[in-house]
Amino acid sequence: MVRPARCDTLTPARLVRAREALCAQDETMARAIERVGKCTLLPRREGSHFGHLVRNIIYQQLSGSAAATIHGRFTALLGGDPQAPDPHVILTMTDEALRACGLSSAKVRAVRDLAQHVVDERLPLHALDEMDDQAIIDALVPVRGIGPWTAQMFLMFRLGRPDVLPVLDLGVRKGAQRIYRTRALPDAARLEKIARNWRPWASVASWYCWRVLDLEDAGGW
Repeated sequence: MVRPARCDTLTPARLVRAREALCAQDETMARAIERVGKCTLLPRREGSHFGHLVRNIIYQQLSGSAAATIHGRFTALLGGDPQAPDPHVILTMTDEALRACGLSSAKVRAVRDLAQHVVDERLPLHALDEMDDQAIIDALVPVRGIGPWTAQMFLMFRLGRPDVLPVLDLGVRKGAQRIYRTRALPDAARLEKIARNWRPWASVASWYCWRVLDLEDAGGW
């Protein structure tokens, strides 16, 4: 099988190829794919990379409705395109103004640090689409509030990279446990072994692990 180029992005045609390849390579995953159906893991390209990362930071550890309210206040404070905030404007805001939106002190520091990394080009957002996955992770994780998991979610949902395996994601681990009927919840090493048959479409297989948990009879796996 020809591996996708390092900067390939998932498209409807590639999702079809991924599904066919996964079914051919892994009979157990094939049963899950048949139950779940069509994969809809396409990159979210609206707005800017910066806006997407800011939103991820704001939404961390909050319910959807609370995070949406805070994010709305934040983007209203900044003005301009709510999906493409200007990092320079963020750096002109006082901590008090940002906290008044509902941001915690930790998230104010994280948003400021992200903006500073972008302004001084330690985080080269303009070049991310051409960088390989590990280089992007290495560029993102020095930012306060962005760890490996957040970086992997950026790769999957923003850039649409096809072969990302979030080994520490609880949903992926639970989904893999049900699909493969493992007695214990797979740890990172065990999930890596399970995922050998997923390559080079680990992002798509991970998506199916999440979706299996949404099935009404998911406990039957």
